[in-house]
Amino acid sequence: MKLINWARTRVATCVTAAVLATATAFGGGVGAAHAADQATPTGIILGVGANESQRVVSWYAPTSAAQVVQVAPTSRLVHGRFPASATTFPATVAANTVNGGYNGHATINGLREHTSYSYRVGTTGGWSPTYSFKTQDFDGDYSFLFFGDPQIGSSGDVAKDGAGWMDTLNVALAANPKTELLVSGGDQVESANTETQWNAFLAPDKLRQYPWAATIGNHDVGGKAYEQHFWTPNTDRSAGFYRGNPSTESGGDYWFIYKDVLFIDLNSNAYANNADAAHVDYVTKVVNAHGAKAKYTVLVYHHSIYSPADHANDADNQQRRQDFPTAFSKLGVDLVLQGHDHSYSRSYVIKNGKKANPAEQPGATQVAQGPGGVIYVTANSASGSKYYDLTAPDTTQDPNYGPDPLNPKNHWANSVENQEHVRTYVTVEVQKNKLVVENVRSGTCTAPNAAVELGKVSWCGPNSGATPAKPVGSLVDKVVVHPYTDRGHSHPGPGRHDWTVSKTQQGVVTLTDVS
Repeated sequence: MKLINWARTRVATCVTAAVLATATAFGGGVGAAHAADQATPTGIILGVGANESQRVVSWYAPTSAAQVVQVAPTSRLVHGRFPASATTFPATVAANTVNGGYNGHATINGLREHTSYSYRVGTTGGWSPTYSFKTQDFDGDYSFLFFGDPQIGSSGDVAKDGAGWMDTLNVALAANPKTELLVSGGDQVESANTETQWNAFLAPDKLRQYPWAATIGNHDVGGKAYEQHFWTPNTDRSAGFYRGNPSTESGGDYWFIYKDVLFIDLNSNAYANNADAAHVDYVTKVVNAHGAKAKYTVLVYHHSIYSPADHANDADNQQRRQDFPTAFSKLGVDLVLQGHDHSYSRSYVIKNGKKANPAEQPGATQVAQGPGGVIYVTANSASGSKYYDLTAPDTTQDPNYGPDPLNPKNHWANSVENQEHVRTYVTVEVQKNKLVVENVRSGTCTAPNAAVELGKVSWCGPNSGATPAKPVGSLVDKVVVHPYTDRGHSHPGPGRHDWTVSKTQQGVVTLTDVS
């Protein structure tokens, strides 16, 4: 198996050591083995916090009793027992809206860089097993991983889907053990409120070791289980960020900063009734308030607007193609990460909804953004539960989404479109002067690959199966993105712009520079 070795230049910085605070000391330690007969928390997942010094832990609780997350540097545990100096972070526990029981979450604050931490969830007599995570530099280069649509249960076989999902995580993190974030493209499960699917999605222990940045997909949105399983930072749960009734569906937009990247995550299921304008307004306000603190801006949402497969010409995607691209260019967005289409694509540099440089070649491995240039990436299935075949451009469906003059089998916006019916994941390396984006094979045509195993697809491998599958760890695509450096969020000061958003009577989202 070929593993990807990251060459990186880390910038060491001296920071004042933060102290784990806002919590009380918790003496002693009762191991999970001593609580075998007690009801313990389940479905534990480590999530992103508002910045690199935070993590959010979410879980399902058996009762409404007070619970905590107990944390200590791993070096201070003795024979697995937490020290008296361990810190506890009180949890918020609420009754589940669906499926019974309770959910809890707690934010771990004040983490130090370059430190291994151990944690557990519960209370005396009812502790979860102990898990661990490690912080890296709080400044400088780093990488994160992006995963498209595990959609556990989509093949009809939850166990097979779960096996593929677990294998992709294991392969990806064996190749990238120092990666710092796991970012979701949405559709964690097939059926929003089916807990057997959520159990399979949450089964990998890697989800308790690396922070997960959750995204709502169209298969997650129809119930409250998504919100019960994930607590996200800086979340706006206004009604406009819900597709339907907030009391029965999940929703919300959120943001966080991790080192040099401002991440903004949108619930793209909400698009009608001026919801796209509300999303653009949210992105605008976040960029105006926080963009100067980051070198790059990355947007994440589920529905790929430059979709290469089954969803290419869906009416909602046609709407988003009108509403989003010009706004994203004006706001200085660098990279947009999307899912939904269970296939891979990487766009040309797009400015204001058009190809920025007509001469940019298909599959170019080095691109320069220029002012307003944005790269859009669609992630393939990370579990193998479902794949969509690429579709030919069809101007009868959308006259504005026709073929690429340089490569007519592709849609005009996409430099690369790929489907091999093998699992993949995306790596993003964040460096001082560039972003490196790779799509990496995490499986082959052999198990675990549920859609292939169950005959959901009739071929497997490159060139519609005419070529044997390539090995795990091999690259589908790689591009080095050289950002435009004279812009507001990279260089605060004269280059900065402040924007307001409006929507015309014809439904077109517009931005006005009010700086």
